[in-house]
Amino acid sequence: MQDRIPPLTVDDSRVVMTEIVMPENANNRGTVFGGHVLALIDKASAIVAMRHCRTPVVTAAIDRVDFLAGAHLGSILILEGRLNAAFRTSLEVGVTVHAEDPLSGERHLTCRAFVTFVAVDERGGPVAVPPLAARTDEERLRAAQAAERKRHRQSLG
Repeated sequence: MQDRIPPLTVDDSRVVMTEIVMPENANNRGTVFGGHVLALIDKASAIVAMRHCRTPVVTAAIDRVDFLAGAHLGSILILEGRLNAAFRTSLEVGVTVHAEDPLSGERHLTCRAFVTFVAVDERGGPVAVPPLAARTDEERLRAAQAAERKRHRQSLG
């Protein structure tokens, strides 16, 4: 597949999602559950991966999740997912989560994560993914960092 399909760009699959923190998403201190944020991250990153591959994908790993600050009840969560790298049958997506105060519009970074997916066929077997054309220095750096995370993950067994 990589030899026949032209490379795609980060912008071809970028995702921005928003969601409000409702009472059922918050703990007794009025901040969003980390598990709820993880589910949103998995959803946003899966959409990025499916847009890039145009095939079903399965989550293979969440290499890193950094919870940096809380998001309060009533906050608007803004998730941005971008493809970091495409390998033979897998790809890494980076997701940032900002919380926005709906009254002031102020935003702060609450979380970031790296999620790896494998593209699969109708039987669940891995299939090749289209290559990624990194167009900027930032995109090339993110691809190199993703490759290093992949090497580290593979060295762990």
